[in-house]
Amino acid sequence: MSSLPDVRSLLRQNALGPHKGLGQNFLVDGGVLHKIIQTAGVTPQDSVLEIGAGLGSLTTVLAENSARVVAVEIDKKLIPVLREVLTPYKNVEVVAGDMLELDPGKLMDQNDYLVVANIPYYITSSLIRHLLASQVKPQRMVLTMQKEVASRICASAGDYSLLALSVQVFGAVKIVLNIPASAFYPQPTVDSSTLRIDLYPEPLIPDDKLDCFFKLAHFGFAQKRKTLRNTLAAGLHWNGDQAAALLQSAGIDPTRRAQTLELTEWRTLVIEYLNQYPENPIQA
Repeated sequence: MSSLPDVRSLLRQNALGPHKGLGQNFLVDGGVLHKIIQTAGVTPQDSVLEIGAGLGSLTTVLAENSARVVAVEIDKKLIPVLREVLTPYKNVEVVAGDMLELDPGKLMDQNDYLVVANIPYYITSSLIRHLLASQVKPQRMVLTMQKEVASRICASAGDYSLLALSVQVFGAVKIVLNIPASAFYPQPTVDSSTLRIDLYPEPLIPDDKLDCFFKLAHFGFAQKRKTLRNTLAAGLHWNGDQAAALLQSAGIDPTRRAQTLELTEWRTLVIEYLNQYPENPIQA
């Protein structure tokens, strides 16, 4: 096992510094990096997409434990140093670019791949949505993010957020590692968690009904303190009685709030809406 790159020295030697605008906090704790690989279940047969490769700390560990790594990095100033660090690893491809503008399926050119990444806090939600919206989805995503956000994604009925629903409809979620701020350079102001998302073969709500689900959920969570009767009525431009009738036909009490509904109840609501209004697609 080769030694990890010395991030502080590499930055100093190349007159570089962490880019605050890109949310750069480099994960430098070797023990934590190896635990991430273990909890991700990476094997020598796996192909891995890494997002935010930085200076290659996680990339080198991935390269030593998998068949192939595609490492994406948005900071052009880091790319030459990153390529140099990864010179010994012939199974790594470095891609310079913004992951939000890249198609993960095309990058990996296969159906069976993993995503393992230490992602900037400010793009967490956008990045997860982008990966889950890909036509060729990964089989598993293991993402290190702000601890509070990981906890929100793992919420259960009663504490659901739109983000939690948007992830849990695609896969089973679990926090597999808690990481102190001291494991990063520079040290962030909050702790992190590594979230594992094992994607289902098919979403819990069928693909052809997902658009309706997301729109109804968006309406429901628009004003979380209000009842579904009121939030759906506002979103659908209906009167309250019409919204209440739809909810009742789906077996849902109209006085409940969006965060209390189980995913199975959202699925029933979506199916009921589409049965009753097949010629009236929801206008977002």
